[in-house]
Amino acid sequence: MSTFHILVADDEEAQRNAIAGFLKKKNFTVSEAANGTAAVAHVRANPVDLVLTDFRMPDMTGQQVLRAVREINPDIPVVVITAFGSIETAVGIMKDGAFDYLQKPVELEELLLIIGRARDHRMLISENRLLRAQLAERYSFDNIVSRSGAMEDVLNTAGRVASSKASVLLRGESGTGKELIARAIHMSSGRKDQPFVVVNCAALPESLFESELFGHEKGAFTGAERQRIGKFEQADGGTLFIDEVGDIPLSIQVKLLRALQFGQIERVGGSETLQLDVRFVAATNRDLETMITDGSFREDLYYRLNVVSIHLPPLRKRREDIAPLVTAFIHKYAERNGKQVQGISREAMDLLTRYDYPGNVRELENIVQRAVVLTRDETVTTQDLPPDLLHTGSTAELPAHELFELGDLSQRVNALEHLLIEKALNKSGGNQVKAAELLGISERTLRYKLARKRAAQ
Repeated sequence: MSTFHILVADDEEAQRNAIAGFLKKKNFTVSEAANGTAAVAHVRANPVDLVLTDFRMPDMTGQQVLRAVREINPDIPVVVITAFGSIETAVGIMKDGAFDYLQKPVELEELLLIIGRARDHRMLISENRLLRAQLAERYSFDNIVSRSGAMEDVLNTAGRVASSKASVLLRGESGTGKELIARAIHMSSGRKDQPFVVVNCAALPESLFESELFGHEKGAFTGAERQRIGKFEQADGGTLFIDEVGDIPLSIQVKLLRALQFGQIERVGGSETLQLDVRFVAATNRDLETMITDGSFREDLYYRLNVVSIHLPPLRKRREDIAPLVTAFIHKYAERNGKQVQGISREAMDLLTRYDYPGNVRELENIVQRAVVLTRDETVTTQDLPPDLLHTGSTAELPAHELFELGDLSQRVNALEHLLIEKALNKSGGNQVKAAELLGISERTLRYKLARKRAAQ
């Protein structure tokens, strides 16, 4: 903000000229108004960054000027100057939305401090507006890369439900883009200027679930030294994205159900019921129906979350999306890393298209990012891809009997191991503990194999 335009409104000419003259010496652009009516007219006709108005003027009070300015542009901060520094006057001014107030005689250093804060406030508003516009563009449905019919169905359903208040349940394997779709739903809704709050249930220890979701009062438990606002309150007026909702403990599911049904929560250790306006989007890679059967997920909560269900297919089921995604990721990471990478060789694209991606789009993005960073050319080639990828085709398309034909032993063993792990993870809904049991190995061993595979990529 190269210039900062301040309007000084005061019916006392000497006072007005003194403040305006001081501010001009400090290199501010200053306009003057001899009364409230002139001040409001000036704001209506000209760009103004800050209004300094006297409280007592013959035609309008400073409070009336404040209200009129806020109707024209609520982003313009208004500072009211008054000789009557009563608590009641100050409270009334601040309740009506004044940025601050000053008492006569005006302390010029205090005035400069307030102007500094107002200038920062205006810059923050401008930056936030730009950021919201960039986010809206980035997370619009039009900017989600897809070519497959399956993903077009996903985007069509998500687009139709975005403007409603209905809860949405996004289902699909890890890495398929559930949070991306959740953000697009939010940015396409009437709540786009309000918070989008994410809570990752898989990353929360059970002891912290309730406090993280609902907040707590000071002294609610050992270590609660101050009041804490939970994710629900942070999302008031906006959207709460509950990732990995299948990992929520049964004891918390009851309270989550109440929040969904009535929009009401209570902080831990508190007695006040808070009424909130929150739109819910949940995501899971687990089989909630099986969890209902075995008693680990509440059926009534399931139906509250599952008003609109959207299934995101794995990348191996929509291979026609791989090529446009690769192109988009190359451009993204070439720009981010200052590289002149323009494209990808036919052989490299062929390898990427045939690979099965147990980590889905997230894995593809990591592979392309690595390739862009490592390549010395303007084109990504097979030499820039992870070594394992060069020796691993699509295990899903490899007939079982071919796994046991003579050939590269390491390749066959790796392919069979990846196939069995993938099937176990799919059958267990992504639950690594259950997948390890199905494979007859320890969870630690399974995690080691998955980590080794990721590291090789």
